[in-house]
Amino acid sequence: MKLVVGLGNPGSGYAQTRHNVGWLVVDEVARRAGAAWRREGKDAEVAEVRLGPGAGEKVLLVKPLTFMNASGRAVAPLMSFYKLEGTDLLVAQDDLDSPFGLLKVRMGGRHGGQNGVRDIIRLLGHEAFARLKIGISRPPAGWAVPDWVLSRWRDEEKNDLTELVRLGANAVEVWAASGLAEAQGQFNGTDLRPPPPPKPAPPKVVPASVPSAGTAPVSAPGGAGHTGGHVENPEEG
Repeated sequence: MKLVVGLGNPGSGYAQTRHNVGWLVVDEVARRAGAAWRREGKDAEVAEVRLGPGAGEKVLLVKPLTFMNASGRAVAPLMSFYKLEGTDLLVAQDDLDSPFGLLKVRMGGRHGGQNGVRDIIRLLGHEAFARLKIGISRPPAGWAVPDWVLSRWRDEEKNDLTELVRLGANAVEVWAASGLAEAQGQFNGTDLRPPPPPKPAPPKVVPASVPSAGTAPVSAPGGAGHTGGHVENPEEG
């Protein structure tokens, strides 16, 4: 059995904010599998699915109801109850340090300022679990980080967001069925940002012509050698 946790905040007011992209991913996985969400105690909603060929791998999808900063309170008891190891856990999260449009799967590492991941690490007592990191970019100038992560997606971002959620759900399915390395190999190159414009070609440099040996130099007007100074006109005066 495996556990896939989508990080976010409960309540309709947070549903379409950047901090809730992890919830969007697990919602998509549940939708595809036709799984219903049910309350698990007071701290989580869960949905049970099977992912992969044949009977598939049993996977418990989890949405903490504790608000982001206390996410570990929903995750740690489930890990303990089902006797799961860190390698059985994948956390889908927003990532400030990746640009919007970038998706990557990684194993372990520090929380990077993501408070939900921070709390899970604190209550599990280790960092050795997989992360599905979905870039939301650093805040623009003039934005505080809390305001940015709780802001709603802009209209021009929504098409890419839909694609990121679709690919994130694909990554969850591959991780559950085929393991971390396969998920990394398939999805760590994901980048929906438009390619940068091509650099203009440098101007061609035409080499100056050099007189061949034995060629007499060209005389300046009036027979004077021109050295850059004034050349008198023989008709003047």
